[in-house]
Amino acid sequence: MTIFAKQGEYEPCGIFTKEHFLLILLTIIGIKISLKKTINKTHKEVKQIIKKCTIVMWIFEVIIVLFKVITGGIKNINNYVPLYYCSLLLYAGLLSSFAKNELKRIGDVFLATGGIIGGIVFILYPSTSLPTYPAIHIVSLHSFVFHGIMVYLGLLINKTKYIEIQSSDIKYYIILVGSICVLAYIVNNIFGSNLMFISKNFPGTPIEIIYNISGKYFTLIMSLGQMILPFYIVYEVVKQMEKNEKLKEQVVLEIKS
Repeated sequence: MTIFAKQGEYEPCGIFTKEHFLLILLTIIGIKISLKKTINKTHKEVKQIIKKCTIVMWIFEVIIVLFKVITGGIKNINNYVPLYYCSLLLYAGLLSSFAKNELKRIGDVFLATGGIIGGIVFILYPSTSLPTYPAIHIVSLHSFVFHGIMVYLGLLINKTKYIEIQSSDIKYYIILVGSICVLAYIVNNIFGSNLMFISKNFPGTPIEIIYNISGKYFTLIMSLGQMILPFYIVYEVVKQMEKNEKLKEQVVLEIKS
């Protein structure tokens, strides 16, 4: 069975293949259906959705880590240690679900901003699953479910106005992403790994372009990029959508009057 095969046992799916595009389509359908069913939920219900998704994703993450350790060993920690940008869903989900006050805000802000960008980028360019495993494989399927949930939760939070993102929320975003960058950098120096993709080149991916351009400033640029850009991309899009909505309302009022 390909679904539980070891790495290299079967030909990998690859990126921008028919199977990849099918997984993208299925993920988009799943997100749309989930949003349609939950878009009118109360804030209390949205919190429960975040909590349930977080618990399920942690269970799946443990299963995936165990699978990778059992089939690939423990030497390559890049393969199983959850210290990547998209892994922040796990930690942000815990903060959003179980913490209070500013700690909860840290989790909420990441889910509403960084989660959307991280999910979309991976779904379009799944560099850590499809180039290594077949499409119908536990790692590949998990990766699309995981990142689909990232996008879904981010859209749900914004559409239900579970929180309203402010420009000052950048500090909460930076605290979470920056903390993981520092931790990943320490682990990378100890074990020679490349967690958060901030310590080494990642050949064959867009990261290689940044690596070649940035030179000795690669770690700094990669860290700052992840700590700033996703937040402001989503923030600007959300604010522009709010402006467009207000303009539509004004036009409707003018027509009625």
